[in-house]
Amino acid sequence: MQHKEIARELLPLIGGAENVISISHCTTRLRFNVRDETKIDIAAVEKMESVQGTFFRYGLFQIIFGAGVVNKIYKEMAHYSVPGPIGQEIQPESQSNINLLTKFAKTLSDIFVPIIPVIVASGLLMGLIGVLKEFSLGAYDGPVMKLLDIFSSAAFIILPVLLGFSAAKQFGANPFLGAVIGGILTHPDLLDPSMLGSQKPSSVDILGFQVPLIGYQGTVIPILLSVYIMSKLERILKRIVPRSLDLLVIPFITVMTAGFAALFIMGPLSLLIGHLVSGCLGFVYQYAGPAAGFLFGGLYSLLVFSGLHHSFYVIEASLLADPQYGVNFLLPIWSMANVAQGGAGLAVCLKTKNANLKKISIPASFTAFLGIVEPIMFGVNLKLLRPFIGASIGGALGGAYVVFMHVAANSYGLSGIPMISIILPLGTANLIHYLIGFAIAAISAFIATLCLGFKDEKE
Repeated sequence: MQHKEIARELLPLIGGAENVISISHCTTRLRFNVRDETKIDIAAVEKMESVQGTFFRYGLFQIIFGAGVVNKIYKEMAHYSVPGPIGQEIQPESQSNINLLTKFAKTLSDIFVPIIPVIVASGLLMGLIGVLKEFSLGAYDGPVMKLLDIFSSAAFIILPVLLGFSAAKQFGANPFLGAVIGGILTHPDLLDPSMLGSQKPSSVDILGFQVPLIGYQGTVIPILLSVYIMSKLERILKRIVPRSLDLLVIPFITVMTAGFAALFIMGPLSLLIGHLVSGCLGFVYQYAGPAAGFLFGGLYSLLVFSGLHHSFYVIEASLLADPQYGVNFLLPIWSMANVAQGGAGLAVCLKTKNANLKKISIPASFTAFLGIVEPIMFGVNLKLLRPFIGASIGGALGGAYVVFMHVAANSYGLSGIPMISIILPLGTANLIHYLIGFAIAAISAFIATLCLGFKDEKE
């Protein structure tokens, strides 16, 4: 079906334009914020040829169309459905009942998802550099290699700036002021934390306290806390400052106050929190070993189902920024869980007699191998349940192996086959063990799903 026809057919099935509050999309899903969920004809939506699955999350009705398609359908839907009147605040009841943990995960997701393409691009560039160095395809100190190194590291250096902009939008503050706070945390006059082993930072005396001038390049927690405080301060100032003076007074007080708080309170506090989290995970990783990989790999798909998995971006970024670790040992485990969903989907494709399910499961399974797991997970495995259990078994076995062999990555945001680019720079052995774990996860999930069986859907 053409994208315009899909949009035209879909609109009445979700209750018409008058039922739509807002529309958004991610890599694979079209998301509707609606006034009345009972007006949605879910069965009819799922029967549409291009739809790979539907579900509710965060009070939003979400339809899986797949990567490369959903953005085109979104553009067409924007023409046919006009959100409610400007300024009309309508919150669906289901969204207001979300618990605090889920709200926290959703906020982190909304902050990180817009910048993931930047992180992915940097990770792929790091992989390219790793390949060139591994096979001696370019001069180590040559001009091309130096430029590629600049290109690949830029996003991580200015990560607080990117997060400051994105976080400020989510917290309802001025995003450009959020970016400025990120710029303060990464200012060139502050010592890069990666240099702490060889250089001693200078310090300033503030009210009798010696505060070291350390930068926060590549970190996450300092900017998130700082921008949150900034958003609260800006909101208070908007209430008390006369509108005629807000352009002058609010940015000045906000930047000055939030800047001091970022460097002298939030930054040091965040480093302590980050080291504590990294230390706890490192302890579990070191002493629980394969058992931890088995547990995390088996349960990760449940976290994807709940939406809590996006909160791990903060932890993964903290591991990369921590000088004690400097690598991401969690992402290979998550990747095994995603790959296992694809293996289970192929088993469904082999065993099902439902032509439509077979048609969906083939491309959705290979999409999971490329790191996009929602189509096969929500569209096939979770609906049939037992393939989802089979995938959890595969993820657990693959996760145990990659932890046992100490497989790690030098970035985050990628999984499956594309993750090879951020695995290879850490050595050929690292890549070989990752590929073995990949095979273990996919094959064991395939076999487990065939053994468990499932109740086939009727046409």
